[in-house]
Amino acid sequence: MIPFNVPPFIGKEREYINKVIDNRKLCGGGEFDKACAAWLSEETGSSVLMTPSCTHALEMAAILCDIKEGDEVILPSYTFASTADAFVIRGARLVFVDIRPDTMNINEELIEDAITSATKVIAAVHYGGVGCEMDRINEIAAKHGLYVVEDAAQCTQAYYKDKPLGTLSRFGCMSFHETKNFSMGEGGAIFINRPEDVERAEIIREKGTDRSRFFRGQVDKYTWRDMGSSYLPSEFGCAYLYAQLENADKITKARVSLADGYRERLSSLEEKGLIEFQHIPQYCKPNGHLFYIKVHDLEERTALISFLRENGINAVFHYVPLHSAPAGLRYGRFSGEDVCTTRESSRLVRLPMYYGLSESEQDYICECVERFFGGAE
Repeated sequence: MIPFNVPPFIGKEREYINKVIDNRKLCGGGEFDKACAAWLSEETGSSVLMTPSCTHALEMAAILCDIKEGDEVILPSYTFASTADAFVIRGARLVFVDIRPDTMNINEELIEDAITSATKVIAAVHYGGVGCEMDRINEIAAKHGLYVVEDAAQCTQAYYKDKPLGTLSRFGCMSFHETKNFSMGEGGAIFINRPEDVERAEIIREKGTDRSRFFRGQVDKYTWRDMGSSYLPSEFGCAYLYAQLENADKITKARVSLADGYRERLSSLEEKGLIEFQHIPQYCKPNGHLFYIKVHDLEERTALISFLRENGINAVFHYVPLHSAPAGLRYGRFSGEDVCTTRESSRLVRLPMYYGLSESEQDYICECVERFFGGAE
C-alpha cells in the first residue's frame, strides 16, 4: 500500500532527541524550542512562539483578540474543526461564509455581507498553502475595525505576493502535525505580527505569568498577570522538528516537484474535462503541501478512492463542511447561500503526497488514476 502520508525524517532527528535527553531539559522553552522559533522568525520576519499544536496557537490568537461571549467570527465552513473550536471555547458564535471553487478558500467578496455589530474577527484559512485574497480581506477588516487571524496550518514556506503566509494579519497560526511538510508529531507556532502583542502572548503561553521575563532577568520573580494556559511544546518535538527546518528548502523543493509532477502527468485528464486541478493565482507561491483533483461528483469520488485502494493506493477526501456538522449547527450559522462549499468539497480527492514519495510510486498512482477514467470512458 502506498500511504497517503509519511511524516518527514531527515536523519538528525535522533541525534537532536538524544541531546535533549542528555541535557535533561524536556519541557518547553529549551534550546530547540528557541532554535525553531528563531528559524521561523528569520524566515518570516514575525515574532514567533512555538506551541503544542496549531489548535493551541489558534486558542492563543482568540485570547489575544479578546474574544468574549457573543462575539462573532467569520470563517469558511471548509476547514478543520480547530479553526472553529479556538473561538467557540471563548464563547464566540461562528458565521460561515461560502468558498471560492477555484482555490477552496473563503470567498472574500462575501465577507462584508456577513459582518454584523457583533463581528470581531475574520479567520482566513489558506487551503493547501495557497493564500486567500489577503489584500481584500485586510481592507474589509480595516474598514470595520476587525481582527484578522490567518489559519496558516498548511503554509510553511508558502507565499502571497512574496510575503510569507501567516504574516499578513494580526496573528498567524501554523501546524507541525505529522501530516504537514515539517513535523514534530503534534506541534504548532503562533506568528505575532505587531510588537505590542508580543509581551501578552508570552504571558498567555506561560499559564498567564510573566515567567519569560523572569528567565530573561527583567523581573526578580514571576507573577500571575493574565489568563493563559500551558501552551509550551515538548522539547522532544522541537528537536525532531529542528532537524527538518535545517533542511526546509530541500523538503519544500521535493514536494513542489511532486505537485508539478502530478499536474504534468494528469494534464491530459484535465484537458478532457474529466478532472479539475486546484487553481493557483500567479501571485501565490505554494509549498507542495497537498495535491488534489476534483472529479464530477460524490459518487465518482467514492468510486475513485475505492479503485485506488483496491490497487494499493491510499487516497483520501478532506474536510466535511463544518456548518453541516452537529457542532456547527449548534455554534454557528451560514451567511448567505451554500453554493460551493458542499458541492466542491464532495468532489475533492487528495492523492498521496509526502517527502520521500518516489518517482516510480507517483507514476504508478497516476497510471491508476488514468486507468480509472479510461475505464469510465
